[in-house]
Amino acid sequence: MGADREDDPVTFHNGKRHAPAGASPLAPLPDHRNASTAWWQELWRRHAHITTPLRQRGLECDIEFGLSAYLVHVSLPDGSYLIISPPQEPPSNRPPGDPEGWTVTRQHRDDHALFKLIYDSVPSTDPNALERPEVRNGGSASCLIEAIDQQLSQLGLLPTPPSPTGLPLDPTAPQPRVPEPLDHADVAQTAGPPLAPAADVDGSTTYVYGNALLALTDRLNGTESYAEAAALLGQILEPTHGLLERLGELLEAAGEKAKEAEEDDGFDLSYDLGDAAAEIRNLGETLHVAEDRMRALTAPPQPHRPTAPPAHAPRLPLPALPTLHRHTR
Repeated sequence: MGADREDDPVTFHNGKRHAPAGASPLAPLPDHRNASTAWWQELWRRHAHITTPLRQRGLECDIEFGLSAYLVHVSLPDGSYLIISPPQEPPSNRPPGDPEGWTVTRQHRDDHALFKLIYDSVPSTDPNALERPEVRNGGSASCLIEAIDQQLSQLGLLPTPPSPTGLPLDPTAPQPRVPEPLDHADVAQTAGPPLAPAADVDGSTTYVYGNALLALTDRLNGTESYAEAAALLGQILEPTHGLLERLGELLEAAGEKAKEAEEDDGFDLSYDLGDAAAEIRNLGETLHVAEDRMRALTAPPQPHRPTAPPAHAPRLPLPALPTLHRHTR
């Protein structure tokens, strides 16, 4: 199968490959007999948060079975390859594509001197072992991709360098406000009850994360160019740093927190949150070309002008966001 073109399929849906018009070129999809089976397509979907950003960099990927779990095989331009693997011995108890950590090695079938450990965020089973810095990243896809980018760039093996997708094209254009983080004392003071107080019935100061996204929506409604609209859309859909990926990581962290209760409902909640994170990543895979399709539009968009004030108007200045501590696994 050749490289994906505008009329080539790039995602799976209901057992079929699909690609919307205007899709940007990606590295070719795997072309073997398993690629048409439902079980393999489900494995591909579960690893899309790994394979999509690598294919965007021009690297061909495939899903293979290792010693005891499925792994991602990445072909490199010089004939070597990467193996991106979850824990194998002992195997991970987590679902495919969502392990507690990743190991990345560079290998070559004929030149064993090229073997190199590039990244390892799998927690050690040896209590006396020195903890590696990557372990704190756990199963984070964004940290994994960043490490691969750095290593392959140094080796000159990155066919297509990553682009800063999601950043506004016009640096002079007004930016969505990014609130300053609070210190621990401020977080304690703003934690409060789960329901908004009477003085905050519109959520203007309680739901600060929702308000930040609402400000992005307002800016997209008022944009006068499809290029800027695409850049704003990239803030949501960029596969390693976008909001959907971060939301998936947040739900995973919440699932790990629920497990700490060591109660049946805590484990059930963890599985539900893990499934939700997988669905969000699947949504990102389905929409990963939406930014390019938006940028390809030519007619100038008309600014959105509501006929009546929306429920959230007038807009109040956004308060500072509390600091989010990344959950390590």
